[in-house]
Amino acid sequence: MPRAEAKTDKTRRSKHGILTWKGFRRRLVQLLVVLLLVPPILTVIYSVVPPVSTLMLARYVQFLWVDRQWVPLEDISPNLIRSVIASEDGRFCISHGVDWGALREQVEALSEGERPRGASTITMQTAKNLFLWNDRSYIRKGMEIPLALMLDAILTKKRILEIYLNVAEWGEGIFGAEAAAHAWFGKPAKDLSNREAARLATALPNPLGRNPAKPSAGHERLASKNVARVRSAGPIFECVLGK
Repeated sequence: MPRAEAKTDKTRRSKHGILTWKGFRRRLVQLLVVLLLVPPILTVIYSVVPPVSTLMLARYVQFLWVDRQWVPLEDISPNLIRSVIASEDGRFCISHGVDWGALREQVEALSEGERPRGASTITMQTAKNLFLWNDRSYIRKGMEIPLALMLDAILTKKRILEIYLNVAEWGEGIFGAEAAAHAWFGKPAKDLSNREAARLATALPNPLGRNPAKPSAGHERLASKNVARVRSAGPIFECVLGK
C-alpha cells in the first residue's frame, strides 16, 4: 500500500475511533441524565397513582403470586400507623427523610468494628422499595439517602406513609397492610387491634421469618414492647394522625 494511502487510512481509523468514543460518552451522559430524572418523575406520578415496589415487579416478571390491595391511609387502622412509626421510625414526623443522628451513630459503630444496625427511616425504606433492590449493601444504602431526601421534598408525610404501608412486604407474596391483615387475621386493615398491629409492625424487619398470626415467644415480646412504646410515645404521630 502506498505511504499516502496508508496514512489516509490510519487517519480515517483514528477519526472513526474518536467519533466512536465521543458517541459512547454522549450516550453515557444521556443514560445518566435519564437515570437521574426517572426517580423524581416517578415520584410526582406516585403522588397520585398507587405505585408498586421493585420486589413486586420482580415477582410479576417471574410470574409469581402477588397479593396487594391498595387502600388509602384513612382505611388503615390508626393502631397499625402508630405501631409502625413507633417500631420503624420514631422521628418520622420531624426528620426530612434521613435521621442523620442515627446514621452518624451507625457509621461510628462501623468504624469501631461493631455491626451497624441499619438506621433506615420509613422514608428511606420507601425509597428502597420503590427504586432499589432488596439486599444489604453499602452501595444501596448510599443510594437510599438522596432518594429519601427527594421523596421527602416532593411528597407529604401522609403520602409517604400511605405508600410504605401499601408496598411493605408482610410475607411471601403479601404486600401492603390490607393484604397482610386479611392473610394473617382475616379482617381488613382498618379493623386491626393494637396487639395485631404490634405483631404486624414487629414482623417488618423479617417478614419471611415472622408469623404475625402465630408469633414466636421472641416475636410476642417485641410486640408487647411495641404496644408499651406506642402508649408512652407522645406526639410522634401528629403529622399523620393529628393531635
